[in-house]
Amino acid sequence: MVKNDKKVNTCAKLLDGFGNLKYKDNSSLIQFNTLMNDKDVYNITAPFEFEGSLYIAGRTEARDSENSEVIFFKKDGHQWCADVTIPKLKLQDPFITRFKDLYIVGGVEIFEDQNCHGKLNYRTVFYRGKSLRDLEMFAKGPDKMKDIRLCLLPDQRILVMTRPQGNDQLTDDGKIQVGSRGKIGYLMIDSLEELTPDNILKAQVLENMFVPEEWGGCNEMHVLKNGKIGVLAHIACYDEKGDRHYYSTTFCFDYMTGDYSPMKMIAVRNNFQDGPAKRDDLKDVIFSGGIVRLENHKACLYCGVSDTQGHRIIIDDPFVPYEI
Repeated sequence: MVKNDKKVNTCAKLLDGFGNLKYKDNSSLIQFNTLMNDKDVYNITAPFEFEGSLYIAGRTEARDSENSEVIFFKKDGHQWCADVTIPKLKLQDPFITRFKDLYIVGGVEIFEDQNCHGKLNYRTVFYRGKSLRDLEMFAKGPDKMKDIRLCLLPDQRILVMTRPQGNDQLTDDGKIQVGSRGKIGYLMIDSLEELTPDNILKAQVLENMFVPEEWGGCNEMHVLKNGKIGVLAHIACYDEKGDRHYYSTTFCFDYMTGDYSPMKMIAVRNNFQDGPAKRDDLKDVIFSGGIVRLENHKACLYCGVSDTQGHRIIIDDPFVPYEI
C-alpha cells in the first residue's frame, strides 16, 4: 500500500477549511435539449471537441428512474442539443478522455446480479473509437467498482485510478486491502489491453485519504506542467439521517514516487444555483464531472447537481498550486 504520513481529512474538516460560498454568482445551470421533456441530464463530462464542435456527454434519465442512457450533446448557442446521429450508450455517469487519435468513453453499466436474484450489480465499462459514431467496448472493470479512470502519461504508459471497496481485494503477497466504503487505488499499465479486472484489483491503495465511514473516488486526471497529475475527485459521507453529502475535491499525485497530497475541497452544493433534487437524501450532492483550465489561473468546473441537473462554475484553478 502507498502510505501518506499526512493526517487523514474528513468531510467535516474539509468543510471547516473551505468556507467559501461566494462562487454562486459564478455558477450557471447548463441548458440541455434532450428532445424528451421528461428526462433529466446530470453527472456530465466537461466539454470536449468532436468534429469541430463542442460536446458534453451526460447521464440522461427520468426523475423517478435510474434507467439511464448516456447522450452526447452538441453546443448550439446557449444550449446543448442531443445529437441523435451519435449512438446512445446504456450507461450511467459518463467520462471521456483522449488517447492519441482515440476517444475513450466509459461509464457504469447496471445489470442483474447473478448471485443475488432480484438485485442489481454494476461495473465500469470502457469503449474506444476514432469517432463517437463507431465506439466499441474493449474493457470492463471488476463487479461493484465505479470511478475507474485512465490517464495517458508523457512516457506513453497509462495511469489507472480505481475505487476498491470492502475487504476482499488481495495484494500480490496475499494481504487483504481494506477498501471500506470506497478508497482510491492506482496502477500503471503499458497498454489498453492490460486494462483487465484482475489487473485493476491489484491496484495499490492510497492510504490516509478517507476515514472508514466516508468514501470517495477519482473523476478526472490532468497532466500538469511539472509532469505530476492533478486529480479531480470527490469525497462523500452520510449524516445521522442517512442523507448523502458529496463534495468536489482535488489532490496532486506523483506517479513516479507514489506520493500524493491531501485532498482539498473546491466546491460544495451551495456554490451552485438552486434547483430540484431527485430525492430528499440527494439535496446536498455534487458529482465532479470535469475541469477546463482557463487563463489567469481560473478554471471552469462541471458537475452533476442533486442528481437532476448539470451546472458549471468558475473557480480559482485548483491545480496551479501543484505546479509551483
